[in-house]
Amino acid sequence: MQIEDDWPGYNIDLFSSPTHYSGDLECVYIPHGVIMDRTERLARNIMDDLGDHDLVVLCVLKGGYQFSADLVEGIKTLSRNSNRSIPMRVHFIRLKSYLNDQSTEDLQIIGAEDLSFLNGKNVLIVEAIVDTGNTLKMLLKHVEGFRPKMIKVAGLLVKRVPHSVACLPDYVGFEIPNRFVVGYALDYNEYFRDLDHICVLSETGKMKYKI
Repeated sequence: MQIEDDWPGYNIDLFSSPTHYSGDLECVYIPHGVIMDRTERLARNIMDDLGDHDLVVLCVLKGGYQFSADLVEGIKTLSRNSNRSIPMRVHFIRLKSYLNDQSTEDLQIIGAEDLSFLNGKNVLIVEAIVDTGNTLKMLLKHVEGFRPKMIKVAGLLVKRVPHSVACLPDYVGFEIPNRFVVGYALDYNEYFRDLDHICVLSETGKMKYKI
């Protein structure tokens, strides 16, 4: 699903959001219900493609935890109501490459030092957001070193940004303009993970929580 560059989002006052973020958000960009509907569609696509494979789901923390949980739950629900079932294991790793609202070259991979159990396995990497693609490209190279049988990537958001390396997920929830978004577990310096909706962060919010 592609969101156009001129999409203004929804008025924040039309939705329920924590009062402690009053003035910190420009708009609701993707409402929670739309996220859930799209995640269900991705679960169906994954089920159609990979329903005959055992999977190791590699959830990229921290921003990917909510998307991963909802996606896995969607796959489990489909499996219960289908003659094609996907046995799944879930493992968690953490990537850190942002300072304030800027991606840095200093990528830290935490919890991925030894992924030898991926050898010969079918892996589904679940990532919340892909912008330049550099982080995903480095993660894929790291995971490939453990010789999995197959690697697929599910990304909730893909940003249209300059200097993209065109390393795109196999399953994409939303393609969005280059705007800094928070919510649905996406953060700005560890704030805003408690928003249900995906929202655009205001300049006021950036300054308030800047480190």
